[in-house]
Amino acid sequence: MPQQNMLASNHAARGAHAQAVGTASGLPRRAGVGLKPEHFREVLEQLPDLGFFEIHAENYMVDGGPFHHYLERIRTHYALSLHGVGLSIGGEAPLDEAHLDRLAALISRYEPAEFSEHLAWSSHGENFLNDLLPLPYTQQTLVRVCAHIDRVQDRLGRRMLLENPASYVEFEASTFDEAEFIGEVVRRTGCGLLLDVNNVYVSCTNHGRDAVAFINQLPLQAVAQIHLAGFHRDQDAAGATLLIDSHGAPVDAQVWDLYRHTLSRSGPLPTLIEWDNDVPALTVLLQEAARAEQCMTQASTCQPASLELFA
Repeated sequence: MPQQNMLASNHAARGAHAQAVGTASGLPRRAGVGLKPEHFREVLEQLPDLGFFEIHAENYMVDGGPFHHYLERIRTHYALSLHGVGLSIGGEAPLDEAHLDRLAALISRYEPAEFSEHLAWSSHGENFLNDLLPLPYTQQTLVRVCAHIDRVQDRLGRRMLLENPASYVEFEASTFDEAEFIGEVVRRTGCGLLLDVNNVYVSCTNHGRDAVAFINQLPLQAVAQIHLAGFHRDQDAAGATLLIDSHGAPVDAQVWDLYRHTLSRSGPLPTLIEWDNDVPALTVLLQEAARAEQCMTQASTCQPASLELFA
């Protein structure tokens, strides 16, 4: 068999394996919010009408303590999504197997409906960076990212979701555009997508691209969860608009429009309101979640209000 065909066959086999060990999303097609320590007691006292909560895996990679005390109780009432920030899926080095073991133990303990990580890197050698950094979209990167995702899915025995990044720079070396690269990763590994609509808007604005066209190019059938968040508006050195994925503000009106467009193509999907900085009162998060649920309810007839904003 020619080498190219063998590679394609191997990728297809790995993708089929990932689909076999994974499951359809157990998250309800409703809105959820990030579970914050500020709200632990209030959540248990009120049991708000939400579809699910999401936690950052790395905050729970210890055996005990108050975070586990509350999560064990909250988990009995709500579906759970586990979101990782430390695997460095796009990094050049092999995955940190000790970190992967801790992640597997956490998943075994809480049995989340979904696990997700980022299309980014955050470590190099012995150095760990408190950021999710962009990748050059090349054939070499594609092979590395797919190998890392294959390893994660094999170790965890389940499908993972890959989140599209927010980016502020691009690489001249890239030979794929981002949506094309993501689609190829999904095809080769069988992973699902966590579609961060805010990240799409931020990146496309920063790079002068069409956000609607980006959404339309993605394999939306692979999306199992959506993220919505707020951004900070700034300017670069040349005075051009620069959006920062801050997770510290309400969802912007234009991101809501892009979300409605996405739902018009995909139908309702589990949707998380991300708000990690300057965390507001729980009632504010619930209001944002209610708005997302309204969009989902209207998805069959709700059309984007101002698509010309993205043209």
